[in-house]
Amino acid sequence: MKPHVTLAMFIAAWLMPMQVMAANEQEQAHVHAKEQAVKPQSDTKKNEEHEEHEEHNEHEGHDENDEHEHNETLSSRISDDMATAVNIVTDRADSQRLRQHQVVYGKLSADPNRIIHVNARFPGILTSVKFSLGDSVKAGDVLAVVESNESLNTYAIKAPIDGVIIQRSANVGEVAQQQTLFSIADFGSLWADFRLYPSQQVAVATGQNVVILAADTEINGVIAHIIPSLTQPYQLARVKLDNRDGKLSSGQLIEGAVISGEFNVELAVKKSAIQILDNQSGVFVKNNTEYVFTPLQLGRSDMDYVEVIAGLKPGQWYVTTNSYLLKADIEKSEAEHAH
Repeated sequence: MKPHVTLAMFIAAWLMPMQVMAANEQEQAHVHAKEQAVKPQSDTKKNEEHEEHEEHNEHEGHDENDEHEHNETLSSRISDDMATAVNIVTDRADSQRLRQHQVVYGKLSADPNRIIHVNARFPGILTSVKFSLGDSVKAGDVLAVVESNESLNTYAIKAPIDGVIIQRSANVGEVAQQQTLFSIADFGSLWADFRLYPSQQVAVATGQNVVILAADTEINGVIAHIIPSLTQPYQLARVKLDNRDGKLSSGQLIEGAVISGEFNVELAVKKSAIQILDNQSGVFVKNNTEYVFTPLQLGRSDMDYVEVIAGLKPGQWYVTTNSYLLKADIEKSEAEHAH
């Protein structure tokens, strides 16, 4: 068990070397005074010149230290193996095509033109029902068989489209009249409905490209319609999406970026790379195993990239992923140095 150290003991231990040093300096001063009393004047002058020379050297050394501290860079050294282990990823700074955008939000809905309600052509008894709620069907599949009340002949009710049964009101033995027996929806295409508020409506029009984010999937689309609303404080921008792979669902919440302008820039870096140190925005540039924080002058941006006006050269490698680890390492070193 470690002994308990009080604050008084800590201060005493800290002051002891200073007290010993002061006593030594007093003793050396006393001896020096005796020597000066017996030395000739020429020796005294030499000593004065020597002291002046030492003071000059001390002053120069102080300037060199100040210059060293002033030029100290913010950097962190990490081996390549360690960088791989913590997933520090780099990329090459290069030109980019930026796309200015308006961020919009909405949800997916089924195509109303692809929702079919099926009923019996003639009243009769349902003698057979083939499919259940949620089943997928193909156009031409027999959904049910009805025995006609008039002719007593049976006839088949078939699926008019490919899709999924989203409603069923048909059971064997029931009477089929004019009610809907089956509702079938084709989810092979969906509509993305985005809300456009007044501040966004000026910059958005039909025909513009939209990048849609849905369930970690990025989809490109085009605005087909903009629908005014009679009761809501927004318009709806509608984008038709191909969903034949079935990865999207009706009712799913989505985010979109309506592209309002595109342009090329000579140099850009990923937004994920930007960190702030000493109140400056910049990136970590890789130089072998050293990662140097490099302040940047930034310009225009889009969803993923920001233009670099000054501070970086094309072809330099910079950290794009987990750059915050390097920032944390530097801040930890500075905190330890301050103590």
